[in-house]
Formats: sequence, structure tokens, C-alpha cells
Amino acid sequence: MMPDRHQNSRMLLQPHPLLWTAIENTRMIRFAYHGKDRIAEPHDHGILKGSVQLLSWQVAGRSSRPLPNWLLTKVDEITDLALLEQTFPGGRPTATGKHIKWDVLFIRVKPAKSRPHVVPKRKPN
Repeated sequence: MMPDRHQNSRMLLQPHPLLWTAIENTRMIRFAYHGKDRIAEPHDHGILKGSVQLLSWQVAGRSSRPLPNWLLTKVDEITDLALLEQTFPGGRPTATGKHIKWDVLFIRVKPAKSRPHVVPKRKPN
């Protein structure tokens, strides 16, 4: 018995091993997307609206928007993906404080370790 087409497409909706490694180890990535070379911090990797996608914080390269900026990409449209030696601190806060509501979230980068808040001592009068 042949599996139905819907079942086959579900089998293709898997995490990308290199993106998983990059997120797990907070490593920067370089890739091309829609004809533009980009360098980014990978943050979330999952399934959104039926396709495997990556949410990253693009810090360099070419973009149609000012950088740095958030970039949501379809993984099957990414080419020339490379893991860089450079690391980044971890998750960034979003302007709204909210995250994308993924259909399936494969992996999310660990939050950046924040520095402890030190309250300066008051000078004696």
C-alpha cells in the first residue's frame, strides 16, 4: 500500500540538521535567500503555515530593509548555508515581547544570559 501524498509531505517537514546545530550552539550562520547573501543569528526553527521555516536576526549582508532586523525564511529557499565560528549571546527580546505562534517549534535558542543588576551603593551624606 502506498502512503498518501499528505503523509509524504509530512515526512519532509523535518528540522534542518545544520540549523539545529547553529541554534543549539548559538553559532552565527551565513546563507543566501532570494538572491541576497546574509549573516544572521538563528533563533527559532519550526513549521509555520505548512513549511519549515527559520526566524533569525540578520546582522549583515544584503536586505531590502535596514539592518539589523528580524528575518523569517522558508528553509527550502535557503541556499549556500554555512555555520560560522562566531557565536552570539542567545535569544533577543522582541519589541512586543511575543514570539511567533509556530505550528510546530523544533528548537528555540537559549535566552541570552543577562548580567546581574547591581544597585549602586548610596554615598553617605
